Amino acid sequence: MVPPSNLQKGICTAHLIISIPRNTGFCGFMSILSSMRYCLGPPTSYGPIWFALAFMPFGLFFDFMDGKVARWRQKSSLMGQELDSLADLISFGVSPAVAAFALGLRTPIDTLLLSFFVLCGLTRLARFNVTVSSLPKDATGKSKYFEGTPIPSSLCIVGAMAWCVSQGYVIGGEQGIIGGVLGDEDSWWGGVHPIVGVFVSWGCAMVSRTIHIPKP
Repeated sequence: MVPPSNLQKGICTAHLIISIPRNTGFCGFMSILSSMRYCLGPPTSYGPIWFALAFMPFGLFFDFMDGKVARWRQKSSLMGQELDSLADLISFGVSPAVAAFALGLRTPIDTLLLSFFVLCGLTRLARFNVTVSSLPKDATGKSKYFEGTPIPSSLCIVGAMAWCVSQGYVIGGEQGIIGGVLGDEDSWWGGVHPIVGVFVSWGCAMVSRTIHIPKP
């Protein structure tokens, strides 16, 4: 049997490293579809939204494995880095915003502020790709800290949404959305749910240059 060449080994390694971010993106897209499926059914049929919320932590698992494999193989690629950022945006930026929309943050102002959250995530990832080489490194060559909260931290919001679902704090639920709505829901602007401020605050934290979070 002819042993594999270095080129073949390199190709296999590249496929392994690139395929993991694809799984992260897959989890994010499946979460989005599950949120959309929840919107099509009765508000108290929580099955699809539970699936939507569950897919996002799986995305984090694949995101974590992506970094572990790259460090284990001591290899990285520009394509893998870009894929990782795009997959993170889908799984930890777009997916939580879509889930929040499905759970009741649906007024025009709500959707505008959810868009702000997604755009902050996009900016955070783009800035990371540009500045990662200039951040202080440790002995292993890994950056010492995150500048701004990393986008996977949005899973904290996902956990909070899961709690809201379990307690019925959703549109059409027994308790209704926490904080209710400010303004007239029948007006042209539909009011705004104060709870959407959590997404605004999280978005600002992601793009902050003063927040430095040590890397584990």
